[in-house]
Amino acid sequence: MTTTTTGTRSTAKGATGTAHTRVEGRDKVTGAARYAGEIPFADLAHGWLVVSTVARGRIRSIDTAPVLAQPGVLAVLHHENAPRVETDYVGMLGVPDPTCAVFQHDRVPHLGWPVALVVAETSEQAREAAETLVVHYEQESHDVEFSSARPDAYPADGYMPAVAEKGDLEAELVASDAIVDEEYTTPEEHHGMMEPHAATALWDGGRLEVVDSNQGATWVVGELAKMFSLDPASVRVRSEHVGGGFGSKGVRAHQVAAVMAATVLHRPVRVVMTRRQMFSLTGYRSPTAQRVRLGADADGRLRALEHRSLNLTSTVHEFIESAAGPARVMYDADAHHTANRVVRLDVPTPTYMRAPGEAPGSFALESALDELAEKCGLDPIELRLRNEPERGPVSGLPFSSRNLPACFREGARRFGWADRDPRPGLRREGRWLLGTGTAAASFGAGAGPSTAVATAEPDGTFTVRIAAADIGTGARTALTLIAADALEVSPDRVRVRIGDSDFGPAMIAGGSMGTRSWGWAVMTAATELRGRLALGADIPPEGITVRSDTTAAVGALARKERHSFGAQFAEVAVDVTTGEVRVRRMLGIFAAGRIVNPLTARSQLIGGMIWGISMALHEEAIRDRATGGLYGADLAGYHVATHADVPFVEADWVDDPDPDDPVGIKGIGEIGIVGAAAAVANAVWHATGVRHRNLPIRPDRVLQALPREPHA
Repeated sequence: MTTTTTGTRSTAKGATGTAHTRVEGRDKVTGAARYAGEIPFADLAHGWLVVSTVARGRIRSIDTAPVLAQPGVLAVLHHENAPRVETDYVGMLGVPDPTCAVFQHDRVPHLGWPVALVVAETSEQAREAAETLVVHYEQESHDVEFSSARPDAYPADGYMPAVAEKGDLEAELVASDAIVDEEYTTPEEHHGMMEPHAATALWDGGRLEVVDSNQGATWVVGELAKMFSLDPASVRVRSEHVGGGFGSKGVRAHQVAAVMAATVLHRPVRVVMTRRQMFSLTGYRSPTAQRVRLGADADGRLRALEHRSLNLTSTVHEFIESAAGPARVMYDADAHHTANRVVRLDVPTPTYMRAPGEAPGSFALESALDELAEKCGLDPIELRLRNEPERGPVSGLPFSSRNLPACFREGARRFGWADRDPRPGLRREGRWLLGTGTAAASFGAGAGPSTAVATAEPDGTFTVRIAAADIGTGARTALTLIAADALEVSPDRVRVRIGDSDFGPAMIAGGSMGTRSWGWAVMTAATELRGRLALGADIPPEGITVRSDTTAAVGALARKERHSFGAQFAEVAVDVTTGEVRVRRMLGIFAAGRIVNPLTARSQLIGGMIWGISMALHEEAIRDRATGGLYGADLAGYHVATHADVPFVEADWVDDPDPDDPVGIKGIGEIGIVGAAAAVANAVWHATGVRHRNLPIRPDRVLQALPREPHA
């Protein structure tokens, strides 16, 4: 294929790199696409989870007899009669997590913990019976109070070491000409995807089958096999269509409970979570308290950088929101200290949520950089460009590519940054103060081993099978385009089937690694198949099939710092009478590898940016100290950005193919949210002259911080 370049963009003459609507789009809008909670099964029973009404304690007894006597009720599973499961194992994500090992003991570690499953012939019967189940507790005092002053906080390793330090921090701070020393906080946030968590479990000829909504069939197979002491080959998980996940759709209580009930009753059992249950059983982004200290010389070059982050975790499982991680990639200094700490509380276990670590961490770091630019008398973009590292600040590894300066240059040109007066509080339209802000973004570009199967069919079409998960990203379409180019055919001759563990192990949809990992496997299989067909092989009735496995190739990748990068820009208007903040426009320019499908890629990037608006101005789950639960644990009480909140949002990219990836992909699923909240917060400072270091930037906080205006 030949490549043409226009400005900073390049497009390949082939399917990849051209805009394509989703191959499954018609099925979704017409209702032909079936989601996990609506697929029919013969003799299907329905389970309804019963969750604890206390935040800490023990179950003394459960009054099951009245419930079992109700119409249609088949069973009540709880800690005294449920099947035993294995909890001491290391799962796919590398750490033992007993969060989903339900009904194994009488302990209650948080409000909303599953204490029973009521199974009935219909969902309505199961719900009515579950709501009448009486559970007696021995209640204990609980602690859900999160703050940076917790004396019981401790350093903890996550997917990175807890602490990384070099240089004499205090000495470099003393020698600095400009210093920033501030604390930034982000609140508890929830995934809130449209499709609730749902699973149906059944045994078929001694084999466990689970029809589920998840981010990786291979992931769920591995966890369930370990938990129930099964051979992984005897477990099949299917997840064809997924209505959003954002990190929460791994293994949860509903799948485990469904498998238990199907095992006991010898019939299919479906368990669907309610929206309120999802707020306590499917994970969330932990609140963070982050201290950032920066010291720079007279030219704005960093001498000292300290970023320490604290998040909460449950008493069941240690989860680390590695918010200090972005500093280990973005900026270097002679003294460079970062640390991630946690505190255990009587709360549900947090989990991965779109750009885990990077989203809250970039808010603190990029806000602090903006404050430092002000103190140095430098343009915020210029300060960042002066502190571009040559190698990984902590790892010392070379960057596979780092096109952040190109993102800032292109973004500044298109946003009109050169016309900006850096002084805050000067632009005004009536009661609205106007301001602009910017921030940098980065997210890792990894890859995981995957297998794919490509088949040449006798009718001249091709079928590609891979246990990928399209959680709304457009991955199914991207893989179709990649396969079509590798086979040198048009996309309409390729059918991609996904979401079935029987297709072989594959990477999960997470960490912005899904399409990159699957695309590698698909391209490898399709290329080999094309080679075999080029030799003139006759296609038998069963077709010609090639299977790929990228384990060795991914393992052979040279160690480098691999990341997508981006520059975020925002313009806001702040109402001095109500404290309302409105984002008028946003622009994101990204260096995120080769863009396979510009149509769905732009949607992903814009979606992340809109989530950044929501993070900056709206999202805040508040925990009641008295009950240990959340106020308004539903989509009516948990405010997210809606159409009225979304302004003109534009996302674009510079040419940035990864030379070490056969397709050139890096990953775009999460980079869009990184830095977006900081850009909005920095714009609010530029509009008002007041810094907001605690998210969200609510109207009451704005009014409290604004100087009182004289009456007319």
